[in-house]
Amino acid sequence: MAYRHVPVMRTEVIDHLNCRPGGVYADGTLGGAGHARDILERSAPDGLLIGLDQDADAVANARAVLAEQAERVRLFHRNFTALPEVLRELGLAGVDGILLDLGISLHHLQGSGRGFSFLRDEPLDMRMDTRAPQTAADLVNRLKEDELRRLFQEYGEERWSGRIARRIGEVRRRQPIRTSGELARIVCEAVPGGGRRRIHPATRVFMALRIAVNDELGRLAELLDRVPELLNPGGRLCVLSFHSLEDRIVKQRLKAMALGGRRDRGPGGAADRPEGVLSILTRKVVRPGPDEIAANPMARSTKLRAAQRV
Repeated sequence: MAYRHVPVMRTEVIDHLNCRPGGVYADGTLGGAGHARDILERSAPDGLLIGLDQDADAVANARAVLAEQAERVRLFHRNFTALPEVLRELGLAGVDGILLDLGISLHHLQGSGRGFSFLRDEPLDMRMDTRAPQTAADLVNRLKEDELRRLFQEYGEERWSGRIARRIGEVRRRQPIRTSGELARIVCEAVPGGGRRRIHPATRVFMALRIAVNDELGRLAELLDRVPELLNPGGRLCVLSFHSLEDRIVKQRLKAMALGGRRDRGPGGAADRPEGVLSILTRKVVRPGPDEIAANPMARSTKLRAAQRV
């Protein structure tokens, strides 16, 4: 059964993408296909949408949701880092716009059964692409305690990473940790004050594991480094991020490609780039307005950054 969602910052995204009839646009994170529908509507009657998602459920859902526009849609079950090879397969030199919506969807949290949510008791999987070899349970049960501490600290910015890693070590010596519910309880036991926090005690640990399992930051940096060669002149990139680690990579990469020279090192490494290949369209990060946040509280942390190929 197809699922739909209300896309975050839909007006701001579609305006910054500057979609037009006959244009070719890539949605690298199809999800519920909400933004994809908007792109198709704005680029009608003859615009082309190339949609990618590493989650097979999302691709199947998009195929159902976008069925009426199927002749203008090309869908691929691949991570967005595969966009260069997808364009080669389609015989395209570039696209007029690229959209990346980096947020986790409600479907993943509530309907995937893969342990993304600390509020559910599901297999501790967290793979966006179930073809990938490593699950969150593998990391939790196999990494050394110090490796877990660093993972929670670096990817989750978790204050109590050491205590949580030690508690995980104590529990798994008795038996493996297999479900999201088990892990959430262990984190609550380890964190001082338990549930008396503004956010659930397991929020940052679950985010860190998801990032690690899916190599989210590395793959984001990898695609951003290829954006100038993927965009046609005048083509635009829009990125929606939801936490500071993602946004920092996007901000630094766009700034470096606008100025030229050598980028700061970060996930994905660094490389040289000719001067001024991108023009930044969002000098200040764009955030959702109060009405959208009231209607969709999950949108409150969203940041939109956009740039144009010169």
